[in-house]
Amino acid sequence: MEMGLLSRLRSAFSRDEGPSDEREGKGLIVFESARDAMKAERTLKEAGYDVRAVAPPPEIREGCDLAIEYDLVDEVGVRRTLEEIGVEPLKFVSLEDPSLKPIELVRVKEVDGYIMVRCGNMKVTVDRDGTIVNVSGGGCPDVPYLAHELVGKNVLELSENSMPASLGYTLCAYTLDKAVRKAKEVLLGEGS
Repeated sequence: MEMGLLSRLRSAFSRDEGPSDEREGKGLIVFESARDAMKAERTLKEAGYDVRAVAPPPEIREGCDLAIEYDLVDEVGVRRTLEEIGVEPLKFVSLEDPSLKPIELVRVKEVDGYIMVRCGNMKVTVDRDGTIVNVSGGGCPDVPYLAHELVGKNVLELSENSMPASLGYTLCAYTLDKAVRKAKEVLLGEGS
C-alpha cells in the first residue's frame, strides 16, 4: 500500500541526519527566551561573528528551545558583544563533548515535485517555480496572518518587507523566515 504524502513527509522529517564532525571548536549559547536568542543572533552576525541558530540538545536545554552556535575562539568577543546589548545568556557550553549535538533547525525535503522546508515547528512548501503553496505549524498568534500573507506568493520575488520576520513578531515568524530563506536558496541552487 502506498504511503500518503503527509505520512511520507512525517517519516522523512523523523529520520536523523547522521553524525557531523563540524562541532569541533564550536560552542552553544543557551538563553532564557527566544527573544534574547533572536536578538543575539542578529547582533552577533552584524558584528561579523560566524553564528547560527540551532535547537540545543535536550541534555543542556533550559529556557527556550533556541540556542546560538558559535566558534569557541570568538567567545571573549561574543560575550562582550552580548553584554553591550544587555543580553544575558543562561550559559555557554562547549560542543567538544561528543554526546552533545545541537539539533538542526532547518531541514529540506522534496516530495512529488514540491520542496518542503521545515525550521523548528514551522514549515513552508513551495512548487518548483517558487510559489508558496502551504504554510503550516507553530502555535503562535501570528501564524494565520503569516500564512494569509505568504501563500500564493513566490519566494524568489519576496522583498525584505514581505519576509515573515518583517510581517510577524514571534518565534514562529522567525523560524518561518529561516524556512522561506532556505527554500529560496534551494530553488537558486545554493542549498540542499
